[in-house]
Amino acid sequence: MSWAVLLREWLRALGRWRFLFAVLTAVALAWFGPRLAASSDPGLDLAVLDQVHRLIPEAFGQVLLVVYQVSGVHVTAVLVMAVLIFLILRRFWPELVCLVIGTGGILLIVDRWLKPLFARARPGESLLALSGRSFPSGHAAGSVVFYFLTCSLLAAHYPRLRVPLLTASSLWVALVWLSTLYCRAHWLTDIAAGAALGYVWLSFCLAGFAVWERHHARPNRSLPHG
Repeated sequence: MSWAVLLREWLRALGRWRFLFAVLTAVALAWFGPRLAASSDPGLDLAVLDQVHRLIPEAFGQVLLVVYQVSGVHVTAVLVMAVLIFLILRRFWPELVCLVIGTGGILLIVDRWLKPLFARARPGESLLALSGRSFPSGHAAGSVVFYFLTCSLLAAHYPRLRVPLLTASSLWVALVWLSTLYCRAHWLTDIAAGAALGYVWLSFCLAGFAVWERHHARPNRSLPHG
């Protein structure tokens, strides 16, 4: 089968609205990224960080500090490895490949390409010792891809777990985003850009997986949807 046919099938699986969202995300990153990086007056971004600190009690703030640290690359890598080992033990090879491409791909896109490209400085007065650039947020993008991709792939095999998995993942991802603001690790626009980028890459991965499934159909399987 030709690459042109596969591309058409992938675009069909992706859908026009997700394709449009991907285009709008690319345009927004190209337009706002350099301007946010060059701005010396974050304005709304700074106001949001200040408001978050005023509204969140210190006790809950300590919880958010732990959430941010637990959701970091090193700790999350352990969770990723646990899921990969589970997929290997269950012999879910296509899901394994999809998860590796999904999680590895978003790290490369954000940390190796976009962050160095835009080189936006992190907020000042961070509550933790942080390095690297700020835009877009790797925490936001990575959490969307890893948790929701894992949910989609596992729920296709265990449909009864779909709602609990999506509910737990949604709550955890929301906490991760809030923790990045409380720790002053990212600006709000960093998180918005990371979340949008994560959703786009998640959609791309699930569309590719759906195409693969059509050509290698397995019995008693419900396809994941982005």
